[in-house]
Amino acid sequence: MYFFTKMCYNLYESGDTMTFKFEDVEERNNQNFNDNNSTFDEDVDFGGMRSKYEIRTLICYLFNSVGQPMDKSLVVEAIQKKRLANYFEISSCFDDLIKRNNIELVDEKENLYFVTENGKMAARELETTLALTIRERAYACAIELLEQRRIEKENKVTISKIDKGYNVNFSISGGDVTLMSFDVYAPDINQAKLMKENFYKNHELIYKSTIGSLTRNKDLISESLLDIAKDF
Repeated sequence: MYFFTKMCYNLYESGDTMTFKFEDVEERNNQNFNDNNSTFDEDVDFGGMRSKYEIRTLICYLFNSVGQPMDKSLVVEAIQKKRLANYFEISSCFDDLIKRNNIELVDEKENLYFVTENGKMAARELETTLALTIRERAYACAIELLEQRRIEKENKVTISKIDKGYNVNFSISGGDVTLMSFDVYAPDINQAKLMKENFYKNHELIYKSTIGSLTRNKDLISESLLDIAKDF
């Protein structure tokens, strides 16, 4: 059986401080670790990660590269959405990093985490052990999800059941000011959800085209029509 040695990291206590430490771990050619850190192949594309070592490294890399706090669900989705690792293994590795003092809770209200100094060191020292495509795909997805969360936080959609269908309320915010709020009738929940999904994708276009129509602003109307045409 073929064996090779790969560098992985761990943390150990030295007095009252946490110190970064490298240690050699023998890994079989199927990438299963001796400490049973193998992951499931389910929902993982070819070239994805199949060891907890790699997943933990990627999580630290994401926090360090994005540079802002994120909740657990966003990090898990960023990796799973690109089919880079199994959902349960990502979740488990996230919890491991909390225990190892690589990431910590920084906002209890929003349940946001951020990388510690130990985690930053892990990201800097070990990120090159991950394939560049894996890092790029996970990073791009995390940025996309953060932007989506920002849009959903600033612009609200509320679906309410009424006698003959659903009322969908849309609200576009400009910081502390509500720029626009309107209701639309939907005959069923599927159409209501479709409206919600498309609103978040096109909220700026909806605002611009509505204001253009209400103010008879030809430039805004023309820009809106051109933007709509691009999607067809």
